[in-house]
Amino acid sequence: DDRRDMPRQVPKAYRQECAACHVAYPPGMLPARSWQRVMTGLDRHYGTDASLDAATVARLGDWLQTHAATGRHAAEAPADDRITRTAWFERQHRGIEPAVWKLPLVRSAAQCAACHTGAEQGRFDDDNLRMPAGLTARQQRAWND
Repeated sequence: DDRRDMPRQVPKAYRQECAACHVAYPPGMLPARSWQRVMTGLDRHYGTDASLDAATVARLGDWLQTHAATGRHAAEAPADDRITRTAWFERQHRGIEPAVWKLPLVRSAAQCAACHTGAEQGRFDDDNLRMPAGLTARQQRAWND
């Protein structure tokens, strides 16, 4: 199976805590060493204090490590341990203009659900895409190519 899909068994705390601010990303989107750094730096989680109690950090950290990216997806940790900086993310989104990330309904590359209708379930394939509102006519044509 694709390690970037959401595992069948997802800890309740992962959905509650992580999805409170962003999509609860499938753990296979980052290598284990990235998840380790993310979990040990929750007090400075990309500009936000996302601290959790030690037991929850340990439980979620173990689950993330177990389901982290493997093989070529784990070969290199992305800059700043950001999913949006992984080689596969950049390759899949290379045709998106920077202005699209700034649309009010998108706001950033980390807001997967703005375009991926299956993001909440860990589905990011092309069959689950929607065009975000606010695209120019040229961007709409590029979207359909």
